[in-house]
Amino acid sequence: MTDPDPAAGGRIGGRPLLRRLAAVLGAVVLAAAGTPGHAAGRPALAPGTQFTPLTAAVMTEPAPFDASDGKVHLSYELLTTNALSTSLAVRLDRVDVQDAATKRVVGSLRGSALGAAANPVGDPLPGAVVDRPRDPAADGGRGAAPPPEPPAETVIPGSQQWVLWIDLALAPGEPVPEVVEHHLVGAVLSASGSSPFEETVQPTRTARTALPDLLPPVRPGSWYASESCCDNTHHRRGLAPINGAFYVPQRFAIDWYRVGGDGQTWEGDPGQLTSYLTYRQPVLAAAGGRVVEVQDGVPDNPPPYPPAVPPIEDTVGNHITLEVAPGRYLLYAHLQPGSLRVRAGDCVEPGQVLGLIGNSGNSTTPHLHFQVMTTAEFFPTDSPPFTFREFRVLGHVAPRLWDDNLGLQPTGVLPIDPSPYDGPHRSAYPLDRQVLDF
Repeated sequence: MTDPDPAAGGRIGGRPLLRRLAAVLGAVVLAAAGTPGHAAGRPALAPGTQFTPLTAAVMTEPAPFDASDGKVHLSYELLTTNALSTSLAVRLDRVDVQDAATKRVVGSLRGSALGAAANPVGDPLPGAVVDRPRDPAADGGRGAAPPPEPPAETVIPGSQQWVLWIDLALAPGEPVPEVVEHHLVGAVLSASGSSPFEETVQPTRTARTALPDLLPPVRPGSWYASESCCDNTHHRRGLAPINGAFYVPQRFAIDWYRVGGDGQTWEGDPGQLTSYLTYRQPVLAAAGGRVVEVQDGVPDNPPPYPPAVPPIEDTVGNHITLEVAPGRYLLYAHLQPGSLRVRAGDCVEPGQVLGLIGNSGNSTTPHLHFQVMTTAEFFPTDSPPFTFREFRVLGHVAPRLWDDNLGLQPTGVLPIDPSPYDGPHRSAYPLDRQVLDF
C-alpha cells in the first residue's frame, strides 16, 4: 500500500491510484485541462472535488413512515457502480447515511450487515436469495434451513453495478434529516495492493408530504401481512428493469391472507381454491376515490404450486386501481374473475366493496396484493409508503412462509408467536410477517 498523497486531500490514498483513475478518465481530464476560461494552474473546481471509484444514485424520494415497531423508517435503494476497469475491484467497508446539514450519522452498514444488504443488480448473492426451497414436512412448518451467512466483506468488481438496500429505523423523537447523504468508505483493490478511499455522495431530499392514511382494504378479522417491508422479501427487494430503467415497483406492497381462529390459512384439500380462507373475501375501498383502471377475465390458478410466469400485462391478474389523491393510486390485485363490481370512471366511497379475492395473475394461493402506486399502471411505477388508521397486532410469524409454498405447509396453520409490538396501533404501517386484526 502506498502512503496517502497529500494532493488528494487524504481522500484517495496513493499516487498509483490517481494515475489509474486518470488513465480511466484520461479523456475527461485532458479535455478539462484545455477548457478556456480557467487561469493557468488554478482550475475553478468546487471544494472537495475528487475522482470517486464509486458512483451512486437514489431510486426514489425516501419518505419517512411510522411503522408498527414504534419507529420511524426510511427505506430506499442506492444504485452503486464501480467506475473503474475490470482489473480494479472496490471493497466497500462502510456506508454511513448522514444528515447532510449536521453530518449526524442516522444509520450505518458494515461487515455482514452490509454484505446482507448489497448484491449485483442481476445476480443476488446466496445470502440475499429470498425464495429458498425447503421441505415443509421436516419441521412441522415452523422453520427452515438457515440461509447462508452473508459475506463478511462486500467487494464490487470493476465495471459492475450493485444495489444497496437501505432500511433505516429511527428511534421515536429522533429527527428525520431534510437531506440525507451517503458516506462511503473502502479501498480500491489491485494486483499490487489496496488504496483506501472515502467519498460522500448523492445528497437526497426526504419527502415531506403526508402519507395516505387508509382504512382496511379487507373486511374486519385476522389477517397475515406477508412480504411487507422491511425484511428481505421479493416485494422489498424486487428490482425490475422496465423500459430501460430500474424500478422497485412493489417496495411497500403487502400480501394479505385471512387467518382463522386457530391460526389456519386453509382447511381441507390445499389443492382446492375453496379450501383457502382468503378465497372470495371481499376487498374494500381503503379511501374514497375514482376507479381509473379495471382488468377482468384472467382465470384463477389452481393451487398450491406456482403457475407459469404470465405475460407482463397479466402479472397482477384481475385488478382494480383507485386514484385517491394526485399521484397516489391504490392497487387491488389477484382478484377472482367475474367478481369485480366497479368500472373505470366510477367514484367509490370509503369501505365500498370492490370485488372478491381470487388467485389470478402471478399468484400461487389466494391472497390480496395491495399497495400504493405513483402511476395508474403497475409497470412501471414507484411504490411509496402508506399507513392504516388503526389495527391491532396479534403476533408474528418467525419463519418465512411464502405465497409460493403456503399451500405446501403440512396443516396450513401459521406458527404465530407473541410479538413485542402486540397491541393497538394507529396511523402505522404493519411490518413483515405480522398477524393483525382490523
